[in-house]
Amino acid sequence: MTQEEFARAAQTYGDTVYRVAYHALGSPQDAEDVTQTVLLKLFECKKNFESDEHMKHWILRVAVNESRRVLRSAWRRTSVPLEEWHDAAAPEDPAKAEVLETVMALEPKYRLAVYLYYYEGLSVAETAAAMRANVSTVQTWLLRARARLRKELTEEKEESVHVRPQIVP
Repeated sequence: MTQEEFARAAQTYGDTVYRVAYHALGSPQDAEDVTQTVLLKLFECKKNFESDEHMKHWILRVAVNESRRVLRSAWRRTSVPLEEWHDAAAPEDPAKAEVLETVMALEPKYRLAVYLYYYEGLSVAETAAAMRANVSTVQTWLLRARARLRKELTEEKEESVHVRPQIVP
């Protein structure tokens, strides 16, 4: 891979790798580390990619694998994450902010499947390949994630409707 090809690939896929890692890990710092590792592996890769699509799938696969490696690390298991994404600026649309917060509260496998499928626009088969899971497993994860999101979002909506101010005489 030439310097120009690497620069183009890093520019094209760097943000995608960061978002995949962020959704898998929930930490901006860990996502930055994974992004650097993936780009380093791409730079050192001697593989000739058949197409841009082939390169994209390879990069996504490496990003998922690196994210899983970070999740399995001993340091990660013994430390407490600083949920800094709560401090990030919320999207302008409150409904989108509520959905994002609910998605980020899902378990990592569901969160990553939802992100790859809905935000990156991958098919179920492509999502399964990126996550090294069976297609039926990813379909189940998406089904369960949608059910949990639906339940959480409707419960929040019902709670906000049922809250009435008390009138004090």
